[in-house]
Amino acid sequence: MDTINWSNLSFGYIKTDYNVRTYYSEGAWSKPEITDSETLNIHMAATCLHYGQEAFEGMKAFRGKDGKVRIFRMRENAQRLQHSCRGIMMAELPVELFEECIMTVVKKNERFVPPYESGASLYIRPLIFGTSAQVGVKPSNEYTFLVFVTPVGPYFKEGFKPTPMVIMREFDRAAPLGTGTYKVGGNYAASMQSGVKAAEMGYSAVVYLDAREKKYIDECGPANFFGIKNNTYITPESSSILPSITNKSLIRLAKDMGMKVERRPVPVEELATFEEAGACGTAAVISPILKIDDLSEGKTYEFVKDGKPGAISKKLYDKLRGIQYGDEPDLHDWVTIVE
Repeated sequence: MDTINWSNLSFGYIKTDYNVRTYYSEGAWSKPEITDSETLNIHMAATCLHYGQEAFEGMKAFRGKDGKVRIFRMRENAQRLQHSCRGIMMAELPVELFEECIMTVVKKNERFVPPYESGASLYIRPLIFGTSAQVGVKPSNEYTFLVFVTPVGPYFKEGFKPTPMVIMREFDRAAPLGTGTYKVGGNYAASMQSGVKAAEMGYSAVVYLDAREKKYIDECGPANFFGIKNNTYITPESSSILPSITNKSLIRLAKDMGMKVERRPVPVEELATFEEAGACGTAAVISPILKIDDLSEGKTYEFVKDGKPGAISKKLYDKLRGIQYGDEPDLHDWVTIVE
């Protein structure tokens, strides 16, 4: 603990003191329990291991200038986890139980919430998975929900700095009627081959197109896409995109700033008209896009002229971060203060 360099944290796992767990069996969830164990004891035939019955969330807690710890949009994460559970037929965790577990784990690990000046935060990982021992594709009868935390720095090591991304038409992240709108591990497994290939070529992320027609922008690997032009915030509408809570927040802030907002299909060709573009999500908040190379079409779409992020992206980023750290007023009741 004493050796943590708060201002030089990467985005990765660091051991903390405690995690919180609750178990579902015979139609009911158990009382949450606190443990310092980092391991799980599950049956080798558990449904999570064989049939992908697993979903998770990503959240953050921030220490403000006033010393208070703030959790960002906890209820939204609880409701999105329920959405994922419905999507792959798992028992839903009640919102109140989710919030109790989150508050408990943050309080028990409060010494790991990075100091205000560091720019780092406490990443919160809620996880739910099926544990019934069965061979045969059907929903589990038993589930485990757990939450662990770890202090993290920026997801992209460059921080708020434009990075290049790439379209790889030979890969799909999720099918239109598949699991793309649920935060399940299988979606991330599906993105690994293209993600590794892109990284080897010097790109920070893959921009995926719709799987049906390869005509429209879907997502940027681990994040939602947005483009800005004519004082309008534009983000894709698709049946295979994860509903990003960060994107939802930026849409609200864009409206607050007097911008128009459009959620609609975004043709690849429209990339040429955007003044700014970015990827947004819990881990990075906003990662400005330097350029997007469409390799198979031999096209490059550039969004940065002087090496600096666009002014509107920067304003949105600063506003959202300000709310998270308590430097800006929380007009939409997004923040829960840990007392």
